[in-house]
Parts: sequence; C-alpha cells; structure tokens
Amino acid sequence: MDFRKISAITMPLILIGYVGTETWMKLHHSSICESTGCKMAATLLNFNGIYLDFLGITAGMLMLVTAILWAKHEVFKPLFFVSLYSAIAFESVMIGFQVFANPEICKFCLGVYSLLLLTAFLTERRYLLYATPAIIAIFAALSTLSIPKNMPIVTKDGIYLIHSEKCPHCKKVKAFFKDENISYNPIDISNPNARMSATTLGITQIPIAIIKKDNNIEILRGDRDIIEHFKKASKKEVSDNKEPESMNMPLRESDIYANPDEGGCSLSPLEESSCQKGAN
Repeated sequence: MDFRKISAITMPLILIGYVGTETWMKLHHSSICESTGCKMAATLLNFNGIYLDFLGITAGMLMLVTAILWAKHEVFKPLFFVSLYSAIAFESVMIGFQVFANPEICKFCLGVYSLLLLTAFLTERRYLLYATPAIIAIFAALSTLSIPKNMPIVTKDGIYLIHSEKCPHCKKVKAFFKDENISYNPIDISNPNARMSATTLGITQIPIAIIKKDNNIEILRGDRDIIEHFKKASKKEVSDNKEPESMNMPLRESDIYANPDEGGCSLSPLEESSCQKGAN
C-alpha cells in the first residue's frame, strides 16, 4: 500500500477522533475550544452546534470507508476525493463566513479545516492545486457580501444615531443635536450591522435614534419624532429645574424639515424616497 492510500485512511481517523472528542466534551458541557471566537461561531448556526459535530463525524466516516475501498480497488478513488473535497468546500464556506462575520475565528473549526487540507495535500497534491482557485473563489464571493458582524452596535449607555451623510433628514437631526449640545454616537447606515438591525425591527427609514439607559432601550425613527422627543425631554428638564422662562425654545434652522411629508429617507432598494430623488 502506497503512502497516499495510507494517508487517506489515517487522516480521516484523526479527523473522526478530533471531532468525536469535541462532541463527547460538548455532551459533558465542556469543549476543546473555549475561545470567544468558538462561542460566537456557535451563535451563527440555526441549530445546536453539536449537530454540526455529528455531521463532521459522518463526513469523516464516509471518507474513511471510501479510502478503505480505494485501498482495495482503484475504481473507488474518485469517491474518496468527492467526499474529501465536498467536506473542504463546506468547511471553506463555514470558515469564510466566520472570517467576515466574526471578530475572531473559531479555532476548533480552523482545526477541522486544517486537517481536511492536510489530507488533500498528503493524498493527491495535483487535485488540491486544481481546487485552489475554487477555494479562493468561495472566500472572494463571501468578501463581496455585506455581512453583518457578529457583534452589537449598541454597548454602553448613551444616544446612538443611525444615519447617512446624504440624508437631509439625518442632517436635520444632527444639526438639532449640535444646537442643543446633545452628544451622540453616530453609526453610518452603510454599517451592515446597522442596516440588519433596522431591517430586523421592520424600520424602513433613517434617521434612527437608539437611546440606551441601564437595561432600557428606546428607539425613535424619523427626524420629526426624534427632534420632538428631545424637545419634550428638554422642556421636562427645564420644568424640573423650575426655570419656566426658558421653556419656549426659539425656532432654529434645524426645526425646518427637509420634507414635511416624510420623516426620513427610505432604506429599501425597492422604494424611492424624496431623498433619493433629490440625490439623482
């Protein structure tokens, strides 16, 4: 038996042992990898992560069976490489998505990916050479997508404003905040996390103000609602301080709305707002 066939049998056994150990540890509420990247990768799955381990063991068993058959009959060689490169393609997508969605890659997944690539290198290097452009294409395709990062956009207490530099309604709110000396954290709508958060909440227009205080979060959308909210808050503060003479706020340029019929610019690519029309 030549080295390639020995590697084809040995490497799947190592892979099965590696994934099997992780599966056993998860069943006992532990893990090979306890890093933040691994925990965050698990949150990207739409099912319990242990089922992905079962899938990995199944793939390893398929590779092992086809490798044993290849060792006996050359006709089974294509089956081994089909199973191997199917696993590599699957793991390439998983790793690639983590690269662009997670601040840290899951080290356990990286270990599985390394074992698969090492198996391909030890068995038939020319096949790995042929597959390299396809692997690069997977990562390149994922890099073109606007994938939200697996991390929050709102962390500490304060005011967050999701806006666009071209949106006149956003400019209105920012001018008002400047006039009133209201500090805030700007988040551009080009941020995939901001866009996904708005879409998830069913919000189709910007600006969006998020007010976080302790465990309470309040969300306001549209320049009118945002400005009105902070005007009322300012009046209440003045009233509490017993200074009624300053309750009547003078009219500012920031109080004039960009469009009296709209409170914000549309986020939907299927809907054209006055903001988009004005930008054309």
